[in-house]
Amino acid sequence: MSVNTFTPSHRGGSGKPLLCVHGFVDTWRTWELVLPTLERRYDVLAPTLPGHAGGPPAEPNVDAVLDVLEAAMDDAGFATAHVCGNSLGGYLALRLAERGRADSVVALAPAGGWADDDPLFAETHVPHFTTLQQQAKAAVPHVDAIVRTPEGRRRATELITTRYEHIPAELIAHQIEGVAACDAVESMLAAGLRDGWPLDAERIACPVRIVWGTDDRILPWPSAAVRYRAELPNADWVELDGVGHCPQLDVPVETAELIAGFATV
Repeated sequence: MSVNTFTPSHRGGSGKPLLCVHGFVDTWRTWELVLPTLERRYDVLAPTLPGHAGGPPAEPNVDAVLDVLEAAMDDAGFATAHVCGNSLGGYLALRLAERGRADSVVALAPAGGWADDDPLFAETHVPHFTTLQQQAKAAVPHVDAIVRTPEGRRRATELITTRYEHIPAELIAHQIEGVAACDAVESMLAAGLRDGWPLDAERIACPVRIVWGTDDRILPWPSAAVRYRAELPNADWVELDGVGHCPQLDVPVETAELIAGFATV
């Protein structure tokens, strides 16, 4: 059975600071396919979030997670940075911009963009992630067999990508094991239900690009983006036809250029 080693962060490359923030139940390695391009232009810091496999201990709410991210930036010597994030990481990227820590934001299918009266989080996401972790834990003893076949790799990635053939089997195994090992599932879902997804968009002064795949099965386009459409009218919006929830895995070459081509200030 594959047993992955989970690490707290990755740093590499040189140039302007770039912070990469992964999504819920993921790890920093979700950025692995875009790092070669990004590290030619940026000093990249990709931390694993609290409560996630390899990250620091779980934090009880989003504000505490943001404090941890700011501390990581401070430790890296980043007063500000270009910030990219996926899903939960996209929401965190916008919140860092709200706190004045972002030079620009590229948010890939950021969480929190559904309408206030949309039951997407409470009725869909909470049971989805609870079930997903249960399935991942059951899959871990069989992970080598699962990723050995195209059918297994397709099944393991079908909720987050439309393309999977180029994703290394070892990375897919890492993601399955990472979901199983995430300690933050219950606390972060409870915080989302309790606190909602606040964002003071008027405090975001930096350029923002929002990228969304039209085949996103986790945060469906365009209904999961309604709030951001209204609150971020000056954002640069990019639709990726036929792309799923994690463009950095689905179409890494295009995604790396969308990040690098925007984070130029």
